[in-house]
Amino acid sequence: MSTMNISLPEALKSFVDEQVSGRGFGTSSEYVRELIRKDQERLNLRGLLLAGASSKAATPADTAYFAGLRDRISNRRPS
Repeated sequence: MSTMNISLPEALKSFVDEQVSGRGFGTSSEYVRELIRKDQERLNLRGLLLAGASSKAATPADTAYFAGLRDRISNRRPS
């Protein structure tokens, strides 16, 4: 695992310390890693949403669509 040192103003350091103790993190590194993971997930989700928004429109999920799903499920044979 690599090491990264960061400098924080006292107010941010106090905030991190409060989050570590109040939210059950063992160290400030664990807290920062969690923030980075959440940011990666957010960016991934944003990419997926943008890809979906720019993709060709799919068939609408209307009443007939759901009726077809129900029919397919009720007609399935048990494994």
